Amino acid sequence: MSDVDFDLRRLRYFVAVAEELHFGRAAARLHIAQPALSRQIRALEDELRTALFVRDRRSTVLTAAGEQLLADARDLLAAAEAAHRRVTAAAGAKPVLTVGFMPGIVVTPAVRALARHRPEVSVRLLRTSWHDQVEVVHDGRVDVSIVRLPVDQRGLTVRPLFTEPRVVMVPAGHRLAGKESVSVTELADEHLLQDPAAVPEWRDIALELRKRDRPEVPRVDSVEEKLELVAAGAGICVIPRSTAVFYTRQDVIGIPVEDIAPNQVCLAWLATRRSPLVDTFADAAASLVP
Repeated sequence: MSDVDFDLRRLRYFVAVAEELHFGRAAARLHIAQPALSRQIRALEDELRTALFVRDRRSTVLTAAGEQLLADARDLLAAAEAAHRRVTAAAGAKPVLTVGFMPGIVVTPAVRALARHRPEVSVRLLRTSWHDQVEVVHDGRVDVSIVRLPVDQRGLTVRPLFTEPRVVMVPAGHRLAGKESVSVTELADEHLLQDPAAVPEWRDIALELRKRDRPEVPRVDSVEEKLELVAAGAGICVIPRSTAVFYTRQDVIGIPVEDIAPNQVCLAWLATRRSPLVDTFADAAASLVP
């Protein structure tokens, strides 16, 4: 069996076509001519000796081989980008550690603890979200990230740091707004503005999940957007207590929920990464316990 040396440029082209399922849109996205893109895809198919797409005048569809390559290509491209970022950082005159962190988590104690042990290291911080807190580790934007579970832990080393209670966020005029705490059963008929898997206790009893016409849950990329929707009366959300405290506002109330599991905060980095600097930061991060 012959070895295949993947051309990363062709892989990027393939991913664009696979995601768009349209050569014209993919070419526009890549800022290249459509005939040139088609030639590159044909060259990749010739190299692999298999068809990646089924094409006709009306549609472009991935073959089984194309589906498999798409799953693998994203990881390969992320790994290549991560390697490039690390090499660029290592070439600098001063060691740099980039740390990702979720909203509500205060990183300062860990950074100060690291500075005491490694004063020559420059620390950069990147605020993440539920959607990219693991992605930034895989693509090399951060060396290590402070994440909130649940996350896809494949390919990662994950070290627990601490847990914290979660609260339900409701509009200031909500029927529950004056209560000191609530049980999850009191939320059964509410509309949850997040993935039900994030609150399994609610998912198991939610009335709206037993209906075929559950109201749409818009994609929300930030805590600010989520709280805007809550304030507008679009629904409720369940978030860690520290996040609620950090984003305090008068038109939204946070109420402790007695019978849902706390949020687990962990440190995550690539399982294949061997870095004394990451290890030192991981030890320093023990100071993050609230």
